[in-house]
Amino acid sequence: MTRYIGKEMSRVDGVAKVTGRAKYAAEFRAPNLAYGFIVLGTIAKGRITEIDTREAESSTGVIRVFTHLNAPKLGPKASHEQAPPRATEEQDKSFRALQSDRIYFNMQPVALVVAETYEQARYASRLVRVSYNAEKHQTDTEAVRERARVPSQGPPPKPRGNPEEAMRVAPVKVEAEYRIPIEHHNPMEPHAAVAVWEGDRLTIFDKSQEVYNVRKHLASSFNVPEANVSVTSPYVGGAFGSSLRPNYYPSLTAMAARELKRPIKVVYTRTQMFTGHGYRPYTIQRVTLGAERSGKLTAMIHDVVHNTSTTEEFTDNTTGFTRQVYACPNLRATEKITGTDLNTPTWMRAPGAVSGMFALESAMDELAYALKVDPLELRLINYAEVDPESGKPFSSKALRECYRLGAEKFGWKDRKFAPRSMRDGRLLVGWGTATGVWGAFQMPATARITLRADGTAHVASATSDIGPGTYTVITIIAAEYLGLKAEQVQFELGDTKFPRAPAQGGSWTTASVGSAVHGAALAIGARLLALANREESSPLKAAAASDVEMLDGRLRLKSDPSKFVNVADVMRRNNLTEVTETFEAKPSVERKKYATLAHGAQFVEVKVDPDLGIIRVTRAIEVTACGKIINPKASHSQEIGGVVWGIGMALQEATEIDHRFGRIMNPNLQHYHVPVNADIHEIETLFVEEEDQIVNPLGVKGMGELGMVGIPAAIANAVFHATGRRIRELPITPDKLL
Repeated sequence: MTRYIGKEMSRVDGVAKVTGRAKYAAEFRAPNLAYGFIVLGTIAKGRITEIDTREAESSTGVIRVFTHLNAPKLGPKASHEQAPPRATEEQDKSFRALQSDRIYFNMQPVALVVAETYEQARYASRLVRVSYNAEKHQTDTEAVRERARVPSQGPPPKPRGNPEEAMRVAPVKVEAEYRIPIEHHNPMEPHAAVAVWEGDRLTIFDKSQEVYNVRKHLASSFNVPEANVSVTSPYVGGAFGSSLRPNYYPSLTAMAARELKRPIKVVYTRTQMFTGHGYRPYTIQRVTLGAERSGKLTAMIHDVVHNTSTTEEFTDNTTGFTRQVYACPNLRATEKITGTDLNTPTWMRAPGAVSGMFALESAMDELAYALKVDPLELRLINYAEVDPESGKPFSSKALRECYRLGAEKFGWKDRKFAPRSMRDGRLLVGWGTATGVWGAFQMPATARITLRADGTAHVASATSDIGPGTYTVITIIAAEYLGLKAEQVQFELGDTKFPRAPAQGGSWTTASVGSAVHGAALAIGARLLALANREESSPLKAAAASDVEMLDGRLRLKSDPSKFVNVADVMRRNNLTEVTETFEAKPSVERKKYATLAHGAQFVEVKVDPDLGIIRVTRAIEVTACGKIINPKASHSQEIGGVVWGIGMALQEATEIDHRFGRIMNPNLQHYHVPVNADIHEIETLFVEEEDQIVNPLGVKGMGELGMVGIPAAIANAVFHATGRRIRELPITPDKLL
């Protein structure tokens, strides 16, 4: 009875988005609204010695200027609700604005100007005069690399076998260092909040990936019960990690609103977004691989150092997936962090994985050339049939089929092995490949479904939709299992009045919230069956809940659809206008017996101008194995987006810091380069569907992060093949090639 699952569907929220009916955080209105504008500091470390707000306060329309001198102190800090796996923190040590005279990073907020209009607030922000006592700062991760320490979030994972000894005797070895600069999320929608107090009750409209986390953060900040805080975030114009944490602006906005007893709106400028949330950390990786002459890996050592802030620890688990990709008996994969006078990093699309796999998959390519073995063949020689780390079987793994299909589609058999051996006229042509991997995670999630006698349904869960199409995929799942048409289902999300759901991160939303919706739909079917079977004449008398399904307003036997009851009749006979079920889905006990991962293979062609060093990615084929595909249209869109971001990471993206001042030099979209249409050529995305009864009831695995994981490595490997130059530091810009 596949009605919707596996079929292409356009976004149910598409019309609302293109007509402007969809309301983003900054678009919510409140009576008597005032506007806040953030003033940023200009030193990297030290103290504020004086702050003169007199001219700003006497400026037209200004209501108040908040600084550390007059802003109330925010309450005790609650621990994080949910963070991606192995990245939890005991206590929320996140930066809070205007709490002291201390400066921890450049472009830190030092004042909030509130005025009757946005323009008045922005103008007056330039009249605030701040004096500092600057202290010696350090923003260069390379300079503090030797001070790196193991994060205090539990013991590091133990080595496998004896990697040092195995490396010593390995017949073939490669060793290299790889670097990734700081990179910033640049979503289309800037972060924003509108805060409204009524007595000690707060309503806030916020750009968030987890409304319950924002609620907890604000309740602890203002010492009010969580029940008194309502957080709404129905539409998010891109986030990919930049809104996983509450950031500093919701509490800043709510503080001003409470003090002034009127609604306040605060919106980041594009520049403020570079220190207003985290970033992908500056990462240094040393990878050493040892192998037999046959290509069989005997030892892998992957050591990582990346920066964090001086105020809190952050780690993105850079080496986590290194342990699970290739069959290798001896392995050490470590991660250390080192403090810099910058704001705290955060999770950014494919956190840890895309960074770690850039280094590992580049090193695998280097090993292939040291062995004179085809790079794809080397990956097949070291294919892991079971999880190398735990020894557990995979719940499903179609990576071998991804390699085969991708190579065939790409024409890999025609690749000449030697670098600089392929040309298109005067352009150098390079073909590179890499492997992608991500966890098939599931988190506890709750959903509520109300089925009405008129054949419509309302579905609710406090999840987010940062762009992957959650509104649509949950509508599909609900329509499928309630037996309704998609247009009969209304799904609402992004509000603390709805049942609790995890953050939209980690690519676990469909697996988690989708499973909750599936469970709630089945619970409604079971309830209707029990009601129908109160009657002696019920044709479903002997049926168990698992024997029936809903379709077109009927509850019917799966084995014999001619035996059915009309849902509306059953409800009418029981004086019900609607039936509501709330269901919490949790990972099954069965999952613990298996390794659960999603995989992909990437094949990339680059063409390089030998005189100018300009690189174009002319073709990319990505083949993904991530369980069942619910909505192919949105799924291809996700993977294409991942490839585009991977191209940006490989060739363009870098946050440049002038370490003399500890200041970001390119905090805007003019100078922080991301791919535009002219940079993107042919991208083909393919899926190898897996039947997986273990991961969750729907058999789905995450794909949002996976789509970009292997892309930067595949591009770097293609650049080497084209030019003979191995670039180990991203982005690969013309100056590095020349």
